[in-house]
Amino acid sequence: MRLIALLFAALAPVAAWAQSTAFVHVNVVPMDSERVLRDQTVLVKDGRIEAVGAALPAPAGYRVIDGHGAAWLSPGLADMHTHSETRNDLALYLANGVTTLLNMGGARANLVDSIRPAVARGALPGPHVYASLMVDGTPDFNGLQVKTPAQARAVVDLAAANGYDFIKAYVGLAPDVFSALAEAGRAQGLPLVGHGVTAVRLERQLAQGQVLVAHLEEFFYTYFTPPGVQETDAPPDEARIPEVVALVKRHGAAVIADLVTYHAIAGQLGHPEVLRAILAAPQTAYVAPADVQAWRRSGYGGKSARLEAKLAFLRKLTKAMADGGVELLSGTDAPTLPGVAPGYSLHDNLAELESSHLSRYQALATATSAPGAFIARTKGGVPFGKVVAGYRADLVLTEHNPLDGLSTLRTPLGVMAEGRWRDQPALKELLAGVRSSYRPD
Repeated sequence: MRLIALLFAALAPVAAWAQSTAFVHVNVVPMDSERVLRDQTVLVKDGRIEAVGAALPAPAGYRVIDGHGAAWLSPGLADMHTHSETRNDLALYLANGVTTLLNMGGARANLVDSIRPAVARGALPGPHVYASLMVDGTPDFNGLQVKTPAQARAVVDLAAANGYDFIKAYVGLAPDVFSALAEAGRAQGLPLVGHGVTAVRLERQLAQGQVLVAHLEEFFYTYFTPPGVQETDAPPDEARIPEVVALVKRHGAAVIADLVTYHAIAGQLGHPEVLRAILAAPQTAYVAPADVQAWRRSGYGGKSARLEAKLAFLRKLTKAMADGGVELLSGTDAPTLPGVAPGYSLHDNLAELESSHLSRYQALATATSAPGAFIARTKGGVPFGKVVAGYRADLVLTEHNPLDGLSTLRTPLGVMAEGRWRDQPALKELLAGVRSSYRPD
């Protein structure tokens, strides 16, 4: 508490613009390797980290944020599988220290053409958003229907013209359509991400250039289970885990490590009382009423499947991937599943990863340096995900070292997104604004 009082006493008034800032006497978790840097100065100018070093002088005119040798500065967090697209959801993410999102399909023009640019220029609070356009071969899952290679090429052209970053493949695409999407995506700089496609299967998808698998569980459906065989509650043979790690490594692909997603489903199947507890949870007050109503209608409590054994398998697969050098990215699928709330669920996922025996450094990398490396490789632009000179000034200030306990990231002392700083009172104000907007008059 003394640290918080000292910190806030030293802060200048909160500003939404990207003011030049000097963090002084802060301990840094740079995430360029498993190390910490004590009593550092971090200079931020024009939305980027200008310099990191010991005893650097704060230039004249820079706002000074003094950590008094006790506060910790680490990279902003990334949720690389979301379906959030409202102003309120983006504010929730920012208040939780999340400064980068990948919207994995369903991103409407309002997000891409209006909200995202407003966030970029500082008119709205929120993370930096990357957007994918979801395409499918059937109308079953609300994706844009693409049935021929010619249509696939046209859709990629349309996505490029409208500012999307990725094409998301869904399960019902025909093989020739998938191939056309992959080829056109490479030509237009819109890499292919997404699910396992039933008629193509993950091994061929990765071979054709899909750069990201959207869920860990996709390996159940279109890799481990043979074509035409009904999926069961029994997990695959653990002896096959190394071959999956080798497959993903061979193609240099990334995988969304979204254990929170599968855990949420497994915990609710056949247990209606779990949904009742979710609906009464404090963080549900910050979820849009339409999403809460969708949670009520989910129906998981009435189903009889048992996924605990498969969840245990996914935990072992995740650990093997992390140790084997697979690029794992944290994701949540928020807010599509009951209890998986925007922002909050990213922290829940980090806890799930640690519970799966990833080190804290490995877990934190899935939400910092690994997303930054993935975007740098597939899209380019200003790098992020590390506290390093030249990187985007996406930063989280915490009371404790995240590598000593990831839970400190749940209550940030302040968050900087692209050089725009908000202290803890300002973050609480964001949360209060979201909650009050959902209360009936």
